[in-house]
Amino acid sequence: MGLYLRKELKNGAEISVWEVTESEEELLKIISIPNEELEELYYTKSVQRRREKLAVRALLNTIFEDKVYLGHHDNGAPFIQNDFTHISITHTNRFVAIITHPTEEVGIDIESIERDFSAVEKKALSEDELQVKNRNLQLAIYWCAKEAIYKRMSQHGVDFAKQMEVDKFNPKEEGDIEATFINKDGSEEEFELEYEVFDNHVM
Repeated sequence: MGLYLRKELKNGAEISVWEVTESEEELLKIISIPNEELEELYYTKSVQRRREKLAVRALLNTIFEDKVYLGHHDNGAPFIQNDFTHISITHTNRFVAIITHPTEEVGIDIESIERDFSAVEKKALSEDELQVKNRNLQLAIYWCAKEAIYKRMSQHGVDFAKQMEVDKFNPKEEGDIEATFINKDGSEEEFELEYEVFDNHVM
């Protein structure tokens, strides 16, 4: 399928989504990939994981005019080695998504609404957040919001239930939600997140 979606957000960030329908061989034919990534690919045993990595590279080739080199911090967060653009990456079995911003840290997450969120409920949601009506859709939005904030903050040992509070919302096809991240010193940071629902996925 290739590039599925590309859009700019109000804050200047850009989101790009790739629908992964190609085989590993087909992706290798349409992308330019640095030798280090190719070498790393050979050590990746999962075929699905290799396809995801190749789809990420296809998106990077689409987003950036010049070749960029992807690195990862010790906590796993991605960064561009030869460009100051901030980046966050997410994937499901079907989609890979990247968000970029020229000057600000960013975070993104995408989930299938068909996922079993029972483990997420216990680990990541507060008592207030567990009071949901449209269960799986609402849980998917809560989880995506918290994952996006987690990636944006890039901190170790975050308690998803206690350190992240997502304001109540009525789930729609797309919308804005507000959330608060509580640092371990008690200071708070406010976030406004955008979400949308497409093809049984939440981003």
